Amino acid sequence: MAESNLAKQLAPKPIMKTIQVYDPPMCCSTGICGTDIDPDLVNFAAMLSQLSTHDIKVERYNLGQQPMAFVQNPMVKDLLQKEGTEVLPLIFWDGEVHLKGRYPTKDERPEWFQAALDKEEATS
Repeated sequence: MAESNLAKQLAPKPIMKTIQVYDPPMCCSTGICGTDIDPDLVNFAAMLSQLSTHDIKVERYNLGQQPMAFVQNPMVKDLLQKEGTEVLPLIFWDGEVHLKGRYPTKDERPEWFQAALDKEEATS
């Protein structure tokens, strides 16, 4: 047990430079429209806004409004064909799938900020 905790501490932490989000069809990306407000989506939108102030490039696509972005990304297109729209949202860090089918939870969000801060320290 102690070895696995030590391995986690010694493992290199991911450093993010870009985030791409492929959202399911929705009226807006903030999560505060409509009658069913998703707090994880609201917090995720706020987190993306904050991360963009740390020189993280954020790209966000909505299936209902920008379907060509989904078709033009081979990984997104393939996952949609294999798993359907249940795979959305798809969230990429630097071109690699980081999350699929959900937004990061309250407990996961600190990892995102740490990755952004590690990027800043690496470039300083």
